[in-house]
Amino acid sequence: MEARLAKADWLAGDAFSIADIALYAYTHTADQGGYDLAPFPGIRRWLDRVAALPGHVGLLD
Repeated sequence: MEARLAKADWLAGDAFSIADIALYAYTHTADQGGYDLAPFPGIRRWLDRVAALPGHVGLLD
């Protein structure tokens, strides 16, 4: 994921897609499982992009 997101905004193609939805579900809670995303700036930017989309509802919203 980091290799792709270091050079692209979305995981597959040039727009938000089912690939982003599928991988966001786990990835945005990775820290709760003890996985540190600090070394992955592309993934962290992507998480912010997804969360900023209209209609986004987080787990705690």
